[in-house]
Amino acid sequence: MIVIGRERLLAVLLLCAAAAAVTAQSASNVRATYNIYNPAAHNWDLISTGVYCATWDANMPLAWRMKYDWTAFCGPVGPTGQASCGRCLLVTNTATGAQATVRIVDQCSNGGLDLDQGVFNQLDTNGQGVASGHLIVNYQFVNCGD
Repeated sequence: MIVIGRERLLAVLLLCAAAAAVTAQSASNVRATYNIYNPAAHNWDLISTGVYCATWDANMPLAWRMKYDWTAFCGPVGPTGQASCGRCLLVTNTATGAQATVRIVDQCSNGGLDLDQGVFNQLDTNGQGVASGHLIVNYQFVNCGD
């Protein structure tokens, strides 16, 4: 009985460690560009904006689609493809410390993030992102609270 108890305890501990590793995914000094999704003009409709995650998330409630600004994700750390859809990131501008939480609705190919223009501008508090065409950010996967 003691051996079985230890095996179960070990399995639970390994499962908890794996869950903690998934939730603690982050990356530093990542390039973030911007895209003009303009979700409000499309009533936050994932299909009409043509985003990758529409296949899985198009029928999510309007409140879910509106809750966070949108981003494409192709960062160096974290899930890719369908597994990233609907996940949230806390993004920090490394130059200014400005932060925003965004929802992944698309994929990209720039090796980082492709933020909706509105949140890009919100993070670009010193104007250097617009001047250079990109921001350098840190991101961390966070619970969306949905």
